[in-house]
Amino acid sequence: MTNSDNPTINNQPSTNNTLPEIMAPAGNETSFLAAIAAQADAIYCGLKRFSARMEAENFSITQLARLTELAHARGIKVYVALNTLVKEHELQSAGRLLDRLNKYVHPDALIISDLSLLNLARQVDYRGEIHLSTLSHLCLKSGLSLAKHLGISRVVLPRELNIDEIKTLALDSPIDLEIFVHGALCYAVSGRCYWSSFLGGKSGLRGRCVQPCRRLYTYKGIKQRFFSCLDLSLDVLTKPLLSIPRIRAWKIEGRKKGPHYVYYTVRAYQILRDQAVTKDSQMKKMALELLDQALGRKTTHYYFLPQRPYNPITPKHMNGSGKLIGKVQGPDNNPFFTTREELIPGDLLRVGFEDEKGHCLVKIRKKIPKRGKFHLSKRVAKNAPIFLIDRQEPELTSKIKALKKKLRHGEAGTLETKVLSSDFKLHIPHSNQPPFKMCSTGKPKGKHETAFLDLNLFRQPVKANAKNSRFPHPSHSSGCWLSLDLKKHVQFRAITNSISEWFVLPPVIWPAEEKAWQQLIEHLVKKRARNFILNSIWQMGLFPKNKKLNLWAGPFCNISNSLTIQTLKQLGFAGAILTPELDKNSFLTIPEHSALPLGIVLKGLWPLCIARTFSDDLKIREPFLSPKQETAWATIYDQNYYLFPNWEIDLSEHKKTLSRAGFSMFVYIHEPVPPKIKLKKRPGLWNWEHNLL
Repeated sequence: MTNSDNPTINNQPSTNNTLPEIMAPAGNETSFLAAIAAQADAIYCGLKRFSARMEAENFSITQLARLTELAHARGIKVYVALNTLVKEHELQSAGRLLDRLNKYVHPDALIISDLSLLNLARQVDYRGEIHLSTLSHLCLKSGLSLAKHLGISRVVLPRELNIDEIKTLALDSPIDLEIFVHGALCYAVSGRCYWSSFLGGKSGLRGRCVQPCRRLYTYKGIKQRFFSCLDLSLDVLTKPLLSIPRIRAWKIEGRKKGPHYVYYTVRAYQILRDQAVTKDSQMKKMALELLDQALGRKTTHYYFLPQRPYNPITPKHMNGSGKLIGKVQGPDNNPFFTTREELIPGDLLRVGFEDEKGHCLVKIRKKIPKRGKFHLSKRVAKNAPIFLIDRQEPELTSKIKALKKKLRHGEAGTLETKVLSSDFKLHIPHSNQPPFKMCSTGKPKGKHETAFLDLNLFRQPVKANAKNSRFPHPSHSSGCWLSLDLKKHVQFRAITNSISEWFVLPPVIWPAEEKAWQQLIEHLVKKRARNFILNSIWQMGLFPKNKKLNLWAGPFCNISNSLTIQTLKQLGFAGAILTPELDKNSFLTIPEHSALPLGIVLKGLWPLCIARTFSDDLKIREPFLSPKQETAWATIYDQNYYLFPNWEIDLSEHKKTLSRAGFSMFVYIHEPVPPKIKLKKRPGLWNWEHNLL
């Protein structure tokens, strides 16, 4: 699919050297109006469905249409995030929502992670820009051309990148780039976290994250927040970004934040951007003061400076969201705190942490002077921290009230407040493919063959067809997870001889590693390796175009519907392994419309998440306990930390059902288990028996 094949999506990047946009988050109407009051260049927000921040209030179509009209009247762009995984049975409703969005809201861009939205955007004749969410984890230079080929005009880069990696991607980039400059940090690499789904039953990739990384974990009898990160703030370090080409937007995270945070952070980064040109040091000082008053967590530059990387995990220090203003004192029957700064009517306080007894929110009704006492009506733990999480100062409140008045009666008063309809009808192209039956080489067999492929994945190469107790069946095929470390390992010789039949790329490859990976792949292809599993769609750019290779999209590509699979086929993939996070209904309905052979992870250890950082207070390959006493551990491969639970996915009992539904590849993951870890026997069905939230 080329640009000329796809005229309805505007993927022409900016070519001027204008200053980057300051992008404001908005999770509700008041925060949206605060962003307008701050004169943000763009506002990004989500709807009631298909938003990666479903815990935010979010917007209806009617509400967002009126707000967008008001923003557009002031020259402010509006970007709508439809950036969750879409399940097969949701394609129709996602298309209807996108159709209504296109007709009545007219957003300047869509922010997506699921590639099915590209197909749906064409079906509704959407003509705005398409931006690729950080959840899609595109951080390979060779992947940027693939994104442009699909009609994507901007890529939101991962927060883990340092400035050298950003420069590498920006140099001669064919499309625009967007980076986060401020806001909360997830512990895991975006798009590579299944923790909430495993332990909380709600998927982060579906916008339902319950933030398990913020909870208390136990290691060697010590309870701490071993995975809770500080907030990101690039503040004065943003100046070098102005000289990097293709960076078109500075993004502020915070769609669950209040209007105070939105207004203060937008104003601060406007000043930091503009003073870098005017060189006014007083303005820079003002910006830092605004950020200090924005009511976020304590901040870090994270990995932005490669010569001074900073671990964002500080479990021994307070890292709750908001400004710490005191601690609970007094007897249990009459708790109080002494405020460290003046409190005004409308201030919102959070007492303690969400996972601790006595946690609550308190709204201030009258002015309390600095060092004044405030008595709490609820019994809470002594020394529990008190955080100021939102403030409604008179000046900002007045600006928002004036904008609300215009929203009701003025500039945005032309749209009737009614349900806006859609006559969208979903079209899923028929594959016209015969039933997919696989032989051990991974190639389709003859029309009347009945074999399928059982694939065992190991961390080290295993001789094909060798007698090995780890194989469930002697006819199973073998695969090896690739690693740059294998180059130094004696068993790299096994790879050069192509003893393993399949080679699997890791879920995360950073920009500095890209050249080494291209060389490794080139070497394997020269040695006649043909079967590869890619665990990011954008890893396709690492492979030579003129070779006949059998490239499958792996389970970490987070594939959840047939329209995404249609796009994968256009990119040249030969098959697709669905995300193991899906439920039974999704697994069994996708094959009917799939344009490619399908695989599934049938059994094995699946990570809670993959991260680029790890607590200094933990050791890899040693057990730690979750709040509900589930055991987990971490290990490291290349530059990334993998956190594993002590139980496996196991859908073995449903293999016949899956085979009848149309699956051709069944994957068994053999992860080395540390000596101190004992795997727990449990059903291992994950979301099979309940609807994935």
